[in-house]
Amino acid sequence: MNAKAFQNIDNAMAGAVADGVFPGAVLLWAGRNQVLYHKAFGVTDLRSGVPVTLNTVFDLASLTKPLATALAAADLISSGLLSQNTYLKDVLPDAWGTDKAKITIDMLLRHRSGLPAHHPYFKSLKAPVPGIAARAHLRQLVLAQPLICTPGVKEIYSDLGYILLAWVVENISGSRMDILVRDRFFVPLGIHDLFFKPLCSDVTQPVKKEASFVFAATSHCPWREKMILGEVEDENAWAAGGVEGHAGLFGTAAGVHLLGCQILRALEDREAGVIDSCVIRSFADTNNGMIRPAGFDSPSEENASSGLFFSKRSIGHLGFTGTSFWIDPDNGLIAILLTNRVHPSRKNVAIRKFRPRIHDLIASAYRGNMQV
Repeated sequence: MNAKAFQNIDNAMAGAVADGVFPGAVLLWAGRNQVLYHKAFGVTDLRSGVPVTLNTVFDLASLTKPLATALAAADLISSGLLSQNTYLKDVLPDAWGTDKAKITIDMLLRHRSGLPAHHPYFKSLKAPVPGIAARAHLRQLVLAQPLICTPGVKEIYSDLGYILLAWVVENISGSRMDILVRDRFFVPLGIHDLFFKPLCSDVTQPVKKEASFVFAATSHCPWREKMILGEVEDENAWAAGGVEGHAGLFGTAAGVHLLGCQILRALEDREAGVIDSCVIRSFADTNNGMIRPAGFDSPSEENASSGLFFSKRSIGHLGFTGTSFWIDPDNGLIAILLTNRVHPSRKNVAIRKFRPRIHDLIASAYRGNMQV
């Protein structure tokens, strides 16, 4: 083991806390068969100074898309209840007669629906009161949102497409998103620290009792007029009761790693339990001319957040709150960085320069460890 390479990672993480890149973080990276690095840095909340531990729960933000919504869609595809070529109108009756009718599931998964990136629907509420009625209203607002280009023409990263995708998943399965992923993935895989955190009693509760978790604080929200702690950062997801297709998942680095191991096994066409390897490999396929995998992201051509050394076949995702994961099937490397970079302010974007740097250090240490 190259002790100097590991020390360089320690120093980079500690330096990022000292420089205000983020108040706190957990970094985990692993090979196919073992965790090689799992450490906590900084604090969960600048007000209390509570240290981050390996069990600290982070708002995973857009990691919800690949680790919940896309996997739920993959499960329905594996069961034959859905296909990537299915039109929205055929699985969502409300889409009939709209400009969304011929959006396919694959277009939603790959952000090619023609929907805009985001819209502050939460502002249409008279007061910030989350609930089922607000969730239904949110979905109707997304369905009525004008497209900004013809479906399938180009990629526009969109939260709105994943709100529609979650609606489809729930319509077909008959289960709410949080219940579905809990019962189909998290519980069977023994993952007890990935969960949605509902804001009202009419949505299912986490697998473990809430009191057993310590949450990392996120930003001060001017709309909710408070520092967000233990509630979803994204306002649209919050207004929907804490459970949506684009955001709402919470978890630890260890929880993300356990699920990431199953995704890696599927990518390598090994037995992956509840995850269908054929479907996941079709999601990761970009030989059809697509730039982005279905449900995931891939390293960009320039200034990739995964750094210089993750292979082009790597898949992963970033989360607005300062979270990310990358899975490289070419060498079996999994890297998970969970931070609360938005605490106390969303204006802090220093993590953009830090991510590729830490991933380069990880890749260097990993190669050195494999050569030992």
